[in-house]
Amino acid sequence: MGDPQNRFAQMVTRLKQEGHRITPQRLAILRILSVSEGHPSAEMIYDQIKKEFPYTSFATVYKTISLAKALGEVLELEFSQGSNRYDGNRPFPHPHLICTRCKTIMDPDLDAVNYLQDEIVKETGFEVTNHRLDFFGICPDCQKTR
Repeated sequence: MGDPQNRFAQMVTRLKQEGHRITPQRLAILRILSVSEGHPSAEMIYDQIKKEFPYTSFATVYKTISLAKALGEVLELEFSQGSNRYDGNRPFPHPHLICTRCKTIMDPDLDAVNYLQDEIVKETGFEVTNHRLDFFGICPDCQKTR
């Protein structure tokens, strides 16, 4: 995980550069995204924001996440079942470990993924513009409670 304060500052700077308003609600949403290690859903972020800003709508949360995603500051993990999850700390393609029981999402540090992508390009000539590599299983905490 990178430095959350630095990520937060990068996200805010990017929104300012693109001419977007910086509201207290947007700042709070970006802060959650920049420090989160668990890839929160929009609903999870909304639940946290409501504590500080009780009149904030879910639409505000979703629009802010969508804006940050469009600017390349948030990575969206789409799931056919359940809510999409978001990563503001590492907004670039990287592997994920996903627990099928508790839905925890972790980021392993696997340098081999970059090597694999380079090998694919070299072997096939394919221009890789994006990728997603997810490993599904049972996290250590859930293994203890079997």
